[in-house]
Formats: sequence, C-alpha cells, structure tokens
Amino acid sequence: MALIFRIVMQSVGLLLSFLGWVLSCLTNYLPHWKNLNLDLNEMENWTMGLWQTCVTQEEVGMQCKDFDSFLALPAELRVSRIFMFLSNGLGFLGLLVSGFGLDCLRIGEGQRDLKRRLLILGGVLSWASGITALVPVSWVAHKTVQEFWDENVPDFVPRWEFGEALFLGWFAGLSLLLGGWCLLNCAACSSHALLASGHHAVAQMQDHHQLETRNTNLKN
Repeated sequence: MALIFRIVMQSVGLLLSFLGWVLSCLTNYLPHWKNLNLDLNEMENWTMGLWQTCVTQEEVGMQCKDFDSFLALPAELRVSRIFMFLSNGLGFLGLLVSGFGLDCLRIGEGQRDLKRRLLILGGVLSWASGITALVPVSWVAHKTVQEFWDENVPDFVPRWEFGEALFLGWFAGLSLLLGGWCLLNCAACSSHALLASGHHAVAQMQDHHQLETRNTNLKN
C-alpha cells in the first residue's frame, strides 16, 4: 500500500512539474505581459512581452516588432528574461532527474537510495524553477501597479495593465512549487521505508544468529 501511495504521489509531482514547466515556457515567449487599451481608438490594442511589442487592429490583425536592444529595455524586463531562461532550464533538468528516480521505472530497481537522491534533486530543481518564475512575474506586476497609480502621469495618458501572461506565470510557478513539494515528500517517504527495511533486516539477522546459537548449545 505504501509503495502504491508513493508511486501515485511521484506521478502527481512529476505531472505538476511538467505542467508548470510548459506554462513557464509559454509565459517566457508570449507577448502579453502588459496590455494597453487606447480610449481614443478602441479598435487598437497594444501588448508587451519580454521579447516584442504587438499591436492588434480590427482590420489589419496583429503586428509585432522585436525589441531592438537588450540594454535599452527597462531593468525589470532585462532581469525577467534571465530569470525566465533559468526557470525553463531548471524545470527541464528537474523533470529529467526526477523521472529517473520514479519507483515505477525498472531502471535501477536495486538502487533505492540513488533513486531517493534523484527525487530530492528533482524536487529542489522544481522548487528553484518555480521561484525563478514567480520573481520576474511578480516584479513586472509590481512595476505595472506603480506606474498605473503614478500621480505624476496625467490622467489622459494611457496606462499599462496586467496581461494574460502574468497570470499564466503565477500559475506556472505555483505548479512547479507543488510538484517539487510532492517529489520531496516522496523522497522522505522513501527514506523512512529504507530505514524500516534496514531495521527489519537487522532484526532478522539477529533472530537467525540466536537460533543458530541455540541449536549449537542443544547439540553440545
């Protein structure tokens, strides 16, 4: 029963980590971190991501333009690019490592301690990936709120608002954190199972030794 529970928890953790990793990759490349609606022209909608800005017009459709220079970007966008790349890379490594640590895989069946360590490493990598996804998304959201309520900007000037990619990034970070938590819990359960099996083996050896001693005494 404990083995089945561990396998289910490992599968849930891996699926959550995979979902979070896919969503973090989408968050990185979607040009919808910020939205700008123009009151003067309601048929025109501007969006901004980490890599490009886009304008959507009713007649023309969506047209996008990549940023010309990395150094010309605001600080939050420059740092967000780096953090999102880290999140994608760490999430991929976490999936790869924790996948080899699953109990349902027959690879390395006799090396339970190695599998437990792989699960721990995969859980830590998923946690790191979730944190590095939440930091840039939350920072851009904080700057957007600050600029929206800036009293120095006249009221008639359009303001940027939250885009869909920010909510996607928050969900991705939480999924990665939950997935890492499940994997770390599975590793903790595996360590308890290893300790219990070790104590059982020691008890069996002691009983066997006592039985041999009795038989020797009876023969003498």
